[in-house]
Amino acid sequence: MSELSHLDSAGRARMVDVGDKPITRRAAEAVGQLLCAPETLALVKAGEAPKGNVIATAELAGVMAAKQTAALIPLCHPLPLSQVVVEITPDDGLPGFLVHARVRTTGQTGVEMEALTGVSIACLTLFDMLKAVDKGMEIGAIKVTAKSGGRSGSWQA
Repeated sequence: MSELSHLDSAGRARMVDVGDKPITRRAAEAVGQLLCAPETLALVKAGEAPKGNVIATAELAGVMAAKQTAALIPLCHPLPLSQVVVEITPDDGLPGFLVHARVRTTGQTGVEMEALTGVSIACLTLFDMLKAVDKGMEIGAIKVTAKSGGRSGSWQA
């Protein structure tokens, strides 16, 4: 990479001007996971978590967070999101939860950060709602898995 787009010639942080970029349909997907004890996973799957339906709550938190990305991450552009989907799937093989976010917009910049924010906050919400029963949980493997739109086109991990 020859230069970082968020730094000016003096090394100061700056918001990139996307005003001259064409408006295109853009999408991004991200994933992550929360690892937990098998007993914690079983508790959630049985609907017996002390704080209620942790999956539905964390999915909603992820959607809400994606919509607030520009307020959370400096230099991100506020974007009109046309779709945000956050899905959490229990996985006995981890054991834990797989978190997947899909975000779409029509605009001048991509939505990778919104997808990553949705996954991150969904994982943090799961952690918060389950920490009373499992102190050893671990959040990880958060990454962008696909993006489309814009000058660089489509990419998939």
